[in-house]
This record gives sequence, C-alpha cells and structure tokens, in this order.
Amino acid sequence: MRLSPKGGDENALMFQFFTWDCSHPHMSWWKHFETEVPNLAALGVTQVWLPPPNKAMRKEGQGYDAYDLWDLGEFYQKGTIATRWGTKEELVRAIAAANAHGIDVLIDAVLNHKLGADRPEKFMVVPVDPNNRLKDLGPPREIEGWTAFDFLGRADKYSSFKWTHEHFTGRLDWDHRTRTKGVYRIASPRHRGWSRWVDTELGNYDYLLGIDIDHRHPEVRKDLFRWGSWVLETTGGAGFRFDAIKHMDRRFLLQFIKHVREAVGRPDLFSVAEYWSSNIDLIKPYIRAFEGQVTFFDVPLHYNFHEASKAGSRYDLRKILDRSVLKYRPGDAVTFVDNHDTQIGQTLESWVGSNFKLQAYALILLYGEGHPCVFYGDLYPNHECYDARVAPGLRRLMDARRKFAYGPRVDYFHPSASDEESPSEHCVGFARRGDARHGGCAVLISNADLLADAGSGGEDVVDAGAVRDRPVHTIRMDMGQDNAGARYRSLFAPEDQVVCAGPDGWASFTCPYGALQVWVKEGGDVVSGL
Repeated sequence: MRLSPKGGDENALMFQFFTWDCSHPHMSWWKHFETEVPNLAALGVTQVWLPPPNKAMRKEGQGYDAYDLWDLGEFYQKGTIATRWGTKEELVRAIAAANAHGIDVLIDAVLNHKLGADRPEKFMVVPVDPNNRLKDLGPPREIEGWTAFDFLGRADKYSSFKWTHEHFTGRLDWDHRTRTKGVYRIASPRHRGWSRWVDTELGNYDYLLGIDIDHRHPEVRKDLFRWGSWVLETTGGAGFRFDAIKHMDRRFLLQFIKHVREAVGRPDLFSVAEYWSSNIDLIKPYIRAFEGQVTFFDVPLHYNFHEASKAGSRYDLRKILDRSVLKYRPGDAVTFVDNHDTQIGQTLESWVGSNFKLQAYALILLYGEGHPCVFYGDLYPNHECYDARVAPGLRRLMDARRKFAYGPRVDYFHPSASDEESPSEHCVGFARRGDARHGGCAVLISNADLLADAGSGGEDVVDAGAVRDRPVHTIRMDMGQDNAGARYRSLFAPEDQVVCAGPDGWASFTCPYGALQVWVKEGGDVVSGL
C-alpha cells in the first residue's frame, strides 16, 4: 500500500493532526493544518490523518457523531455551514497544500452509525440485553425513534438518498413515545437482525451507538460505495482511516475498499482500521479476513507502552514488543504511542506517561518495521495532553528517523551469557546499520530506577541536567563491518558524546538509567534543543 506519494526508499511517517477537543484560537482547524504543512514535511511526514470531515449532529461535534457524510462544510445544516473543523473550501485547499508538499491525506470514514436524525418514525423493535445482544428481553413492540434523515439543507446535491429505519439494524437508549431507554433491534419482515460478520463481544457487537447502519441493505451499500470514491476525488484525499470496525460488517468493508480502489484507479490505496483490543488473538482473524487490503492500528503495542509507563522498573522491557501486531504481521501494523481516544478522561483512557513516552516513540520511529503514527497532542502545544519536556525530544526522534534510521536491524532484547555488556530486563536496544545514503543509528531504552526501592518510575520525563550524573547501562552492538572505525555521537543527554566502532564494526553504547539514548553515525545534522 502507498505510504508516501513520493515512493522510493525514504522512511514514511503518518501524523494524526488532531486531539479530541482541539481547536485553534485564530483560525479554522483546516487552515491551521494548511499553515503547518511545510513544518510537517520538513519533519519527514508523508501521511496525515485528519478528523472526520463530515457534518456532525452538533455544531461542535468532532464528526464521529456522523449526521451527513455528503456535507463537508458546504450546507447550512445542524445550525452551521462549517463543521467543527472548517468549510469544505478550506479542507480542499489544505489537502492541496499537503499534496504539493509530498503529503498524502487520510479521510476518517465513520461508516458504522448515524446520529442527529431529522424526524422520528414508528417501527417495530425487539428489546435486547445490553450485555448480550443475542438475548431478547421481550416480544416485538412498536416504538417511536429518531431514524429519518432528510438532509433538507443539502437539497439532494451529490446524493438523493434518504435514510429511514429500514436502513438500520438497531438503535440505543430512547423510545421517544414512552420516554424509556434500552437497546432495540429493529424488527420487520425486511430486516435480517444483527450482522453475523462482526465482533462477538457482548454476544454480537454490531451495535455500538446512535443508529446502527445495516451494511447489507442494497441502497445503503450503493450510497456508501459512491461516497467512498466521491470524497477522495472531491477533497484530494489519498486513503482512509476506518472507525470502529469491530462493529461493522467486515464483508461490506472489504468490498468497500475494493470498490473504491477500482473506482478511483488506485490499486495501492492506503487504509488503516481501528479494531480496539489489547488482545492480539482477537485481531488476528480480522487481519486475515481483510486479505492485506487494510492495515491495523497496533493497539496491543500501545497497551504494552501504557503498562510499561505505569509499572516503571517492574516492567520487563525484553517483552515490550510481545503479542503485538508489529511482531505478528509487521507489514500490517500501524504503530502509535497515544491518540485522541487514549487521552486522560476519554472512554479508552490509557495514556502513556511522560516517563516512558520518548522510549516508546523511539521504538516505533527508529525500529524499521511497522508504519509509525505520531500524535498531534505530543508535538503541538495544547490544553489537553501536551508536555513541553517531551515535545523537543519527539521532534528530534522524528528527524532521526528521516536521516538515520535505515538499513538492516539487529535486536538486542535478550542478554548474552558470554558478554557483560548485554541487554537486561531494564535496558534493551537495537542497531540500524545504515545504507548507501544514511549512516544508521544505535538505540537504547531504559526503565531502571535509580533507587532499589523506587516505585512505579514516576510520571516525569527525564531531566537533561540530572541525567549526566546517573549510572549507565552498556550494550555492545554489531554495527556491521562496513561501519568499522565509524564514529557515533549521542543525541540525548548527555549529548555529543562519541563512541568509535572497532575494526570489526562492534561498539559499546551507553544509556543512562531510566532514560533513552540514540547514537547516530557522524556526518548528519539532527534537530537540537532538548
């Protein structure tokens, strides 16, 4: 799949350009993105994942509360023309700027559900157990629910399709007639119940929220297929991020991807899916089912990082990559440290603490397998999750990926009985030997505590001044015969130390306790200013 519009052998990099509650004080979000495009390109970003561009049910809705997919901020609906993020014109202009700088843009496609119906309808339903959607709680009965979407403000432009209860499988929380809450499966001779091709959590996880779309309905399929090619051709987008796929009919989604690829003439169209589970065994069947047509966010690896940040020195770093998509199928893994869903206060809160944030980013950015995604909240100042002590180091790692993280990799995750300068449960690393145009690097990460009785490792990023006085780990690495005699300098505190490889290409690299160190072959410039 296409990871960069330029192709070639340069490292590709995805960037998530939003947080959950982000806004800009002086301009629309699309305009903010447009102004930052040159800076992102300079940091080696080749793909940007933007928030859902569709009209939401609320003026300030993020777009996951999807009302009208065909309104990208063009029509007066739900009390506004612009979406939370801006107007259609601003979006198209921003994506054009990104394309001009060699950056592809991914459209966040919310195809699982709809919210904000225009009027209620009466229809038959069966109430089901919220904890087991396969268990009926009573006989069919008539309710009144908000399921009709007329889109009067759009006046049939782009699509004349009108949604009714016939196009959904179920709805949650509200019978408008009796003012009662519940999970209801819509029932009629035309309805076929929940889809079988979804996750089996809660018996059947077809229903997530709002009004659940029936992806088996021919009119629904026709409209969504048309939208998929239209939104790319209209905006200049180059691929998709699919929201909440464990709740969607996976046969439909695979057909959607294949259809759009053919319709727009892009057999290498990039897609990434969100299947939220820390259990790799639950994700594996989905990876196989999608036949290599979509990549997957590496949620298990994220949870490894989260656990490592909470456990501190109690976490065995030799296991940091275990049971991840990266280890199971590296070509299908989109690796990340945090995103808008993992922020503190969100339903999937699992924030990676600052004490391990840069170590985690070093693993995904410099390792050489998996397709890494950097989170806006970690790099740009914001009121939700920004740490000014982390951002400069992240910028430095992004630049190191662009300039040095190339060539064959040798892992140092397990100790050697014959070498005292070897990995341990508190310090692991890897060597990148470089190629004809890039010098390579050596990476070491540590979670060791300075005191034997220290607790979880704390929540603070390592202070550069204090690091110079810390004890160090040493790992002897084979940088390859081609690097015999090469000089490597340190990027992180203590900075600008130098290690020389021996005539056999081996070198001994150090890393302060509880910190990160990246050693790069001399001859390239890296962003400074930790």
